[in-house]
Parts: sequence; structure tokens; C-alpha cells
Amino acid sequence: MKLTKAQFKKDFLAEIKTLYATTLSDTSAYGQFVALGHLARRYDGSHWTKTSKKYREQDQKQVYYFSIEFLPGRLLKSNLLNLGLLDTVRAGLKELGLDFETISAAEPDPGLGNGGLGRLAACYMDSMASLGIAGNGNGIRYRYGLFKQVFMDGYQVELPDDWLRNGNVWEIRRENKSCLVRFGGNVWMQPQPDGTLKAMYENTDDVLAVPYDTGLVGYHNDVTNTLRLWSVELPPSADTTYYSQAQRDRIDDITKVLYPDDSNSEGQALRLRQEYFFSSAGVQSIIRHYGLRHQGMKELGKKIAIHINDTHPTLVIPELMRILMDEHHCTWDVAWELTKSVMSYTNHTILQEALETWPIDMFKGLLPRIYQIVAEIDRRYRLAKTPVYGEALVNRTAPLGDGQVRMAYLAVIGSHSVNGVAPLHTELLKDDVLRDLYQVYPERFNNKTNGIATRRWVQLANEPLANLLDAKIGQSWRQQPSQLKTLLAYQDDPKFLAQLTQIKTQNKQALAAYVKKTLDIDLRTDAIFDVQIKRLHAYKRQLLHVLEIIREYLAIKDHPQAQVTPRVHIFGAKAAPSYHYAKSIIKLINALADLINHDPEVGDQLKVAFIPNYGVSLGELIIPAADISEQISTASKEASGTSNMKLMANGALSLATLDGANIDIIQAAGNENEYAFGLTAKAVYGYYERGDYHAVDFYNSNPELKRVLDTLIDGTIPGITTEGREIYDSLLRYNDEFFVLADYESYTQQQQAIGADFNDQTTWQQKALANIAASGVFSADLAVARYSDDIWQVPHAQVN
Repeated sequence: MKLTKAQFKKDFLAEIKTLYATTLSDTSAYGQFVALGHLARRYDGSHWTKTSKKYREQDQKQVYYFSIEFLPGRLLKSNLLNLGLLDTVRAGLKELGLDFETISAAEPDPGLGNGGLGRLAACYMDSMASLGIAGNGNGIRYRYGLFKQVFMDGYQVELPDDWLRNGNVWEIRRENKSCLVRFGGNVWMQPQPDGTLKAMYENTDDVLAVPYDTGLVGYHNDVTNTLRLWSVELPPSADTTYYSQAQRDRIDDITKVLYPDDSNSEGQALRLRQEYFFSSAGVQSIIRHYGLRHQGMKELGKKIAIHINDTHPTLVIPELMRILMDEHHCTWDVAWELTKSVMSYTNHTILQEALETWPIDMFKGLLPRIYQIVAEIDRRYRLAKTPVYGEALVNRTAPLGDGQVRMAYLAVIGSHSVNGVAPLHTELLKDDVLRDLYQVYPERFNNKTNGIATRRWVQLANEPLANLLDAKIGQSWRQQPSQLKTLLAYQDDPKFLAQLTQIKTQNKQALAAYVKKTLDIDLRTDAIFDVQIKRLHAYKRQLLHVLEIIREYLAIKDHPQAQVTPRVHIFGAKAAPSYHYAKSIIKLINALADLINHDPEVGDQLKVAFIPNYGVSLGELIIPAADISEQISTASKEASGTSNMKLMANGALSLATLDGANIDIIQAAGNENEYAFGLTAKAVYGYYERGDYHAVDFYNSNPELKRVLDTLIDGTIPGITTEGREIYDSLLRYNDEFFVLADYESYTQQQQAIGADFNDQTTWQQKALANIAASGVFSADLAVARYSDDIWQVPHAQVN
């Protein structure tokens, strides 16, 4: 949109006066952010209104993306970029004596997600708006985020993430769009005079779902889509019925915190209530909106697409069936065909533990009508498939089995499309995790490799790099990511390579300043910045990275006068509060950091920085500074990964197993420009099939590895008596579930190669350039275009 600097300054000062009845000099950075947020919303308001009106008038097919997580990051800078106002606002604020970065940093990070799943959802919502797709997000408005992570004596401590303490400038509460969601009670089917059955309810535990809408601004196209997040409130009956404080707390808990501890039945029940809450409210809202323009349900599949982002929203399937049958009087067969035509499902995991199941008794008690529908889906599935595939296969794949409601199986059976998120992952779904269901529905399975929004991860997070790219190849790459490949013309341009080095150093300096301020650790900016930023889980193998750090430390202690390439190892990760083993690894990393960072013999040759409370905004600081991208999950365990793509786009080289999208990154950038190592997925499955993996053999046959592991229990690392023994035993006594020791030697060989290669900065920057140039194929715009063409069947702007 068009906006002069003078007009912006006038508008901003008027906003300050309106909001605070004072002068600019009497406001805080946060107050200035709120004023700027209100102003950005006002600038975008006509776009949001016109977009909604256009979708209605043209009766465009709407995509509804259901995800239990959305992790959008701070929105001020993103919205201004997409509106085309970022430079104008920066310049105007500077003339007013204000610093835009300081104001932007006052914005809280929305606590609506945990990691890759939520960030992927946010990237895809950004892309839908930027491609002009009628796309809507649907999730939960958590009162508190996952948690605020702090370290006390090296241990992770979880504090409340009170991100909504001062409200949310971007959201609009729409109480007139509220929905009633029912839990519990008794439900029975009462025959009607016309021979149909009507669902009758009594003694239900009702709650009110109130939507809060946030505008999602498309990139330079005047499109603004909607992210709708549901918050729980007391139902209307609260006006006439007394609710005790305990009852009120039980209702509030539904949208209080992301991922409540589900290690006990009470926590599991709360998680199930959360999932049904936003699934039911979302589907009710969709059908209500659809009904404003359509008579009857026959066009539903042509006008609505509901996408299930991992298993958490799978209850949209029986909920849509309930609404179609109970409220719109469709027959079962009609409702089922409509439901399948609307639903599509993305699986994000290989791990069985993440394929959600619920005890039938719990499910039936909390969701009696939904259980009736799931039981009927199960009955009809068994009736239709047993004669064709046999009882054993059907028992293994039916929605109900082993006393559980199996959500992933329900998602496959009730959808018309099932996709994995990297070629290897999709093949493993077909061959292993969902093999039996692939036999039943081979036509439903397809691959859609994940992507990232380069607007967030390059244009905003790494503006110096983005500006350099503009100067070299023009700005078309910002909307056509394949244009990045034209950068390869500059591979032998020493000036350009030197500019890349300069930008990387500048980004390292910014990160080093943050680490000094928060952790009081001095970092050399000419060192290798070796980065691992992802959820703390045993399969992601932060532990393998730790063993390498111990190896490097021992090498320096053995030969203090030897020349070494200086290194900084950077971690960012949260462990689930009930995941004891992961929290022990955090303690180990922090204890090791304390040892190394204060050893005068080591000096500045080796440093370890575990930056607490990792999230989107910290990612925007860390990723542009990275030289090495640690993507070291056990082959076959990581579905795709997206940090690998973000780091690649910023010129980091991958130190990677052949897992998830790492394979595609290596292929795109060239094997010579990455550092691949370790077992293949086939080799991992070979160990499973033969049962012949013996971790102790690697320990006994490799003296270096033995010495490294022994430091966990011999006092070398102070303060880890319990944690060190636990981790040591997990590797040797309990046989190293994720093959850390099998991959140790090839991993450390590549780390040593990295140390040698980094000293030739010209060649190193050529490798970095190859990564940046190849990163366009992992754009979220391209990924969403593939979903739109192949699954949702909705039009979009052309992108390549």
C-alpha cells in the first residue's frame, strides 16, 4: 500500500495521543509497539474486509487448516513487510527519535506452539495469504504458552509463559460467532415419527467456545486471511446455574496451556477435551458459515477443504459426521461421502508414541455421541474390508482396537488424502507405520515435502543477506523462490563471497552480543558456529553432539599447544516437563558448558552456549549466524524437519544423517556442499529385523569413544553424578535405542573435516552459496501450491 513517511508520523503520533492521552516522550517501548500494532491493523483493515467480502461474493472454496499449534512469531515486522511499509515505518520512527528494533522487540512471542509443527502451520498460513488462497487457520488460544524455560544450576525449570498478560494487539474477539461444545452426559438415539433417529442429550457438561481472529497478511497482494483461535468461557447457562470455583477452573483448563502433562489419566482427559473443543468449535463455525450461502450440504466438498495437521484435530471427522446427521439430517452414507471429500490428513511422525490413542472408556465418557459415531465407522469399516483383506489386517487397522481409539487410523479412513512430509517419510509410512492401511487405500497416499516461509527466515531474519541478494539478482526471488538458483553465477566472484563472509560475521556479532548479555559468555566470531536448535528428544540426538564436544575438549586438554579451528557449539531446545531423560541431557550440556567455558587451558578455542527459552524470535537471531546446521536424528525417525531448511537458506552447511528432508537438501545443494554421515534408514531397519545391535561392541572397539563415554561417570564433568550414570546406562546397559554409538565414528570424522575445511573461507563460502541458491525448492509457497493443486483443489497465484 502507499504511505508517505510524513503521513505515517502524523498517524503514529495521533495513535499515541488517542491510546494514552499523553505525548510520545511519556510512552514505553511496549506502549509504542501497541500503538504501532493498532496502526498496522488500521492500515490493513480494508484489505481484511475486502478479502472476506471477495471470498463470499465469488463463493471461493475455503481451506481450513486445523492445527493444535500455531507458532507465528512476532507479527509487527512481518505485517509491515507484507504490507510494503517496513522501510517507511523505520525511517519515520527514526525521524521521531525512536528505534524500530527496540519497539519490535517489545512484542511478546505468541505462546501458541512448541516447535516444528506449529511453525510449519504458521509458514503455511503465510503462504496461503501470499498466494491468494482462501485459507483459514483453526486452533486454540492458549492463555499460557508451553512454558518459559530457565536454567537453575543447569537444570531446566518451567515457568508460566504469560504471553497474554497485556493482551494481544492483533486479535479481535468475536463473541457473536461463539459455539457451544458438549462434553459428557448421556446421549441416546430417539426414534422420530418419520422413522429417523434423533440424538438426545441430558446432563451434558457444556462450555462456550469464543473465537479470536487474527489477520494474516499476504505479501504485497492486498490479501488478508484469518487465523481463528478458540478460547473457552462459561456457557450461557452460567447466568442461571451456580458454578463452583472448581468447575470454573476445570473449564478454564481447556485453553489454559499447550500440551498439559498427559503422563496420568487426568492429563490425558484434559488433552482429549482440548482436541475436541477446538475441533468441534471449528467445524461448527465452518458449517454455519457455509450455510449462509448454500441450501443443503451437497456442495460441501466443492466449497470446503478441512486439513488435519497431524493427529490432534482428527475429531473433526466424527464431529462433521455428527453435524451432518444430527443437525442437517443427512443419511449416514451421504454424510460419510461428504466427510471424506472434505477431509485430508498430514502425518508428521514415524514414532508410534506420537500416533495418538485414547482409552475407549475415557473417550466414551467424555464424548459419548462422538464415540457412537466412531464405533459405527469402525463397524462399517470392518464389515466392508474384512471379506477383502481378512480379519487380521482389519483388526490391525480399524479405528477401535486393543481397548483404544486410534486416531491416526481414523484420520486415514476418514480422509480422501494422506500425505507424508518428505519422500523418505512417505515411503516409511507406506512400508511400515501405516503399511496395512496403505494396502487398503493406496490411492490416498502421497508426499508433500515441507517448506518454510523465506519472508520470515531470510527477508526478516537476515535482512543484510536479503539486501545483498536483491543487489545481485533483483527482487523477483522474494515471490519466485526458484530465482535463487541464479546466484550460482557468482560462485567464483571473490567480491560476492567476501560479502557473504562479512554478512555472516555481522550476524555472529549480533548473536555473540546476546549471548554475552544473557549468559555472560564471550564468543569468538571467527569461530565455527555449530548450531543445533530443535525440541529436546532422544531421537534428535543432541547427545551425539555432546559426545563430539567432549571429544574436542579432551583433544585440547591432551595437546594444549596444538592449533585447532575455534568452535562455538550452540543449543536451543526445550524438553517436555515430564520427559526426565531429555531433562537429564539438558543438565549434562549445561554442566559440560560450565566446565569448558571456565577452563583457562581451553580459553576461547572452544565454547558451549545453551540459550534458554528457544522460540521463533531466538531462531531469527541464531539461524543467520550459523555455519553448521546439526540435523543428526537417527535415520528414519525425523519425518522431515524444517530447521534444516531455514539454516540452509541462510548459508549454513548441513551436518546430517540421511533422514527426512536432509536427503532432499543434500541432493539439491550437492553432496560436496554438505556433511552427510551415519546409518541409513535401511541399515536401521536391518538392525531391527535381525536384532543384532550391540552398543557395547562399539564401546569396546573404539578407545576414543570409550574414553568419551567414561567422562559421564568418572568425575571429569562435575555435577552430573546421577544424570551421567543415567545417560551412560541408556547407551550401554539399555543398548542405545537411537544408535548414537553406531554413528559416533562417522559423525566425528565429518566434524574433523569441517574443522579443516572452514579454514579455507573462499571454498567454505562457495559451499554456503550453493546452499542458499538451492534453498528455493524448500519454499512454503511451493509446498502450499502443491497442496492446493493435488489435495485441496483451490486456485492460487503462480509460483515457481
